[in-house]
Amino acid sequence: FGVSVKEKLRQLRVNIDTLTMSATPIPRTLQFSLMGARDFSVIQTPPPNRRPIQTEVHTFNAELIGEAVNFEMSRNGQVFIVSNRISALPNLQAVVQRQVPDARVCIGHGQMPPDQLEKIVTDFINHDYDVLLATTIIESGIDMPNVNTIIINNAQNYGLSDLHQLRGRVGRSHRKAFCYLTIPPERPLTPVAMRRLNAIESFSDLGSGIQIAMQDLDIRGAGNLLGAEQSGFIADLGYETYQKILKEAVLELKTQEFADTFEAQQTEESQISGHEVEYVNDCTIDTDLELFFPPTYVPQESERITLYRELDNMETDKEVDEFEARMRDRFGPIPDIAAELIRIVPMRRIARTLGVEKVALKQGNLYLYFVGKENAAYYNSNAFGRCLSYLQSEPLRCKLRDVNDRCSFLIENVKSVTEALALLKHIAAMRPV
Repeated sequence: FGVSVKEKLRQLRVNIDTLTMSATPIPRTLQFSLMGARDFSVIQTPPPNRRPIQTEVHTFNAELIGEAVNFEMSRNGQVFIVSNRISALPNLQAVVQRQVPDARVCIGHGQMPPDQLEKIVTDFINHDYDVLLATTIIESGIDMPNVNTIIINNAQNYGLSDLHQLRGRVGRSHRKAFCYLTIPPERPLTPVAMRRLNAIESFSDLGSGIQIAMQDLDIRGAGNLLGAEQSGFIADLGYETYQKILKEAVLELKTQEFADTFEAQQTEESQISGHEVEYVNDCTIDTDLELFFPPTYVPQESERITLYRELDNMETDKEVDEFEARMRDRFGPIPDIAAELIRIVPMRRIARTLGVEKVALKQGNLYLYFVGKENAAYYNSNAFGRCLSYLQSEPLRCKLRDVNDRCSFLIENVKSVTEALALLKHIAAMRPV
């Protein structure tokens, strides 16, 4: 189904639940799941007695086809040979009959009369033929346990999902199955085609469809999640910026417009994981303090930029500790202004768990700006309850402010990042009101 068909199906009812099942979801569908816009579940348990399909890439040669057909016939099996061009099927038939004269070969494709095609497929199932030469019409709905070798001609012309679906037509019994991907010997392949073939050859284990779909996402791009394009890169915004905006939009919908729908689910998830729901995707820091890596400590400007970028991507205390250890090992004892900068990372993480969108540390005061009041779920949460507990315990030092329909705290006499971090840790450990 394409995007337009899926949308028409959803328009049949206003509140309709959708379950999508795919061996290799297209990049757009997979990206929806990875971004949290849809729930995602992977089935990796194969049916009993199934074995991985041995997948090999070869240049096209008649001897390989002859050996593959002969081996399959020697164990009383059957063979699929697939070509994406109907005009090439008679030539392939001649190659097979020249290499294996006693092989019974038939041809099937979508331009044949339905009755004739049905008879050929039925006869092949009844083992009246040893080899079926066909187009990609066999990739869906075919279950023939006796066919355990497939040869795909001009494999460089197929997508990753097509190759995975075609390979899945064999190996449907307890027998060892083989998939041969043939490419023309005289024509060089494009880099993208090489990546596809390497991926399908590498990921041949049972249940590897999700890895193949990930490779497809990496090769073709995520597409336009708000439009009809199912693949392609977000060239205008840049991929990371697009991802960030999309995460924020999904979080906003979950915590505001559809808060009632997700409230029970979030409560259940927090009980299972032991972690509370985070209502903020990112927290910005604004300060008038000097926080940087001094040139006297890290002389190379490019090195300092790399360190800033590495620091910005950290999430856990373990990563910060390892970062500090590397800094001491490479550059010596860490100066105070650099140590204060490093403490920004845990401070930002704790502020995010408390529902703080922005932290300002200016003129010796700490300002905590919470999410907007339209996010009713947050203001009923334990995270905000802990902040209220601190407000009650320090009424002279802490002030509650309400500006432009946004709640914020002013905490006086906080002169460094170290003090701010200790204060946020103290709030996070308090019992909610």
